[in-house]
Amino acid sequence: MSVPAVSPAVPAPARRPSRRLGAETDATIRELQERVHRMQGTAVTHPLETLPVLRPLVQLQTGCSYAVDSPLLAMALMAGPSGAGAWCGVVGVPEFGVEAAASLGVQIDRTVLVPEPGENWLTVAAAMVDVLTVVVVRPPQGRDGRIGPHQAARLDSRLRQREAALIVLGDWPRSDARLRVLRTSWTGIGQGYGHLDARRVTVASRRVGAPGAEADLWLPDADGVVRVAAETRAPVLRVAR
Repeated sequence: MSVPAVSPAVPAPARRPSRRLGAETDATIRELQERVHRMQGTAVTHPLETLPVLRPLVQLQTGCSYAVDSPLLAMALMAGPSGAGAWCGVVGVPEFGVEAAASLGVQIDRTVLVPEPGENWLTVAAAMVDVLTVVVVRPPQGRDGRIGPHQAARLDSRLRQREAALIVLGDWPRSDARLRVLRTSWTGIGQGYGHLDARRVTVASRRVGAPGAEADLWLPDADGVVRVAAETRAPVLRVAR
């Protein structure tokens, strides 16, 4: 009895993983890495929306803190993230101008105000960092407003974990950038008549690991827009800040 010949089995070709599957796997790995970084307080920073006129001076990032010397500068920094949908908070600024902030692009319906936090201002600011993307805070004058490097470092760690940014009206240890108004002038005043309708400022920035920069800005112009000031200057009235 003859046995029929059997052809050797040919292995099926291995399937290549689809590009879609590879992309999904990469995205999952990145997400897990970011979760680990957040748990360790070493999360990678991400850029936040920043008004174009401010980008030569500073690019807002999550996990970072910024010191400014002007409420209008703080509002202008808030305007980018707020306009892009981020929730913001303001702590310790009872005279915060809601109308002025709205005219610069801050979405007031997504802004939480705590005008008088008292001696617990740092606790309130830290709690806001847990739930909001951008927090503006002005430490009180005197002993209650003093903060040491260790306290600042703990809040910096919280900023990284929560992917938030801090804007401080005043000085702040370990700030990633400092912005200050060097010169201010106003337009709209004639020979004994008229009213102030536009504010022109020269803003200087100092950033960690980057050269300093200056820019002339309308903050805002007569139409309420923050923009780069043209070279030709209108008649101005010099005023003290």
